[in-house]
Amino acid sequence: MTITFRLPADGAERVGFAYSPAMEAVLSLHVLVEPKHHPVQHGWVRAMRRLSPALKREIEAFSYAVRSYFPEFLFPQPTGGLPDFAGELTRLRAANPDLVRLEFAVPLLTPWPGDDAGRHPNVLDEPDVRRLLRERVARESDEAMAAMLLDDPRALLERFLSMLEHYWREAFEEEWARLEPELAAGVSEAGHQIEQRGLYGMLRGLWPEVRSDPQAERFWLERPHDHEVAIGPDDTLVLAPSAYVWPHVRVNCDSPWPLGLVFPVSSIAREARPRIPPTQLVGTLRALADDTRLRALRLIAEHPRSTQELAPLVGVSEAALSKHLRVLADAGLLERRREGYYVLYRLVPGQVTGLAPSLESFLNSTDGH
Repeated sequence: MTITFRLPADGAERVGFAYSPAMEAVLSLHVLVEPKHHPVQHGWVRAMRRLSPALKREIEAFSYAVRSYFPEFLFPQPTGGLPDFAGELTRLRAANPDLVRLEFAVPLLTPWPGDDAGRHPNVLDEPDVRRLLRERVARESDEAMAAMLLDDPRALLERFLSMLEHYWREAFEEEWARLEPELAAGVSEAGHQIEQRGLYGMLRGLWPEVRSDPQAERFWLERPHDHEVAIGPDDTLVLAPSAYVWPHVRVNCDSPWPLGLVFPVSSIAREARPRIPPTQLVGTLRALADDTRLRALRLIAEHPRSTQELAPLVGVSEAALSKHLRVLADAGLLERRREGYYVLYRLVPGQVTGLAPSLESFLNSTDGH
């Protein structure tokens, strides 16, 4: 299942950039409660051992809301200016309480109850859903949180923002002063990429989280539900760089929140890229130095494919293509898995994303090897 955005390749005027101190603070909370897949931020995780015990308990109470989900009312608005943290809190306190309750309920109700025609706040008033929510919130957090979610979403929002304010004062205000110039530079770099290579050229840098097909004027993300969104002439797609979102890309495809992506800022993405050892680099480059193999890789980058599917698309026999795919697999660029009768090939993300920095590191090395 995918969330697909349709946007003309020449539709850069429909793109806006934004970043947000409140959003970044909440994304850093995700890192604190789920540190195992954020290795580049382990320094921050260790530093946050100094947080006060009361704040640690409150962060844990809200961990259900940020562990695998991102409350979408935190998506930054494409206003053209950068609000400060206090200004963002003022905006957030004015949020629709029914929609706030919905956002805090989403991570507790997966799959969403009903016919999946859309997440509607009225579902949360059904007796069976209320009972399920109370059980899950009480288990994941506490009874007071459960009561607020069910019957007093304004109090729930205020408790959340109060926790965020304490976190800001204890830890994140200083971190934001360090990060904000990096995010500003990330916006400038992404804008330059769009200017030089077009919107889809910039989006290619977010692979494999974001897949794109410039000819079909669409890009998509694999997510647990299907949704197609057309960015029309009067719409804005918000692209928001973040230092704490890596290795994820967060997406919002539902109104009334801004449509957009939160993507890793370039400085963090470069730091996190794996490196291919020099001894493997020659073999990788040799595997790529063939037009047929490159065309096959491009098709496989869209989605996993079988030899039978690829051969006519590339224009060679299945036997010839199998030899090419074996070369790519031996170089560590492809991996195979069987699905019934077919063997599907997919890219190994680390090998592809690590190629450019590995080559650059080798070319700039001074050790003579």
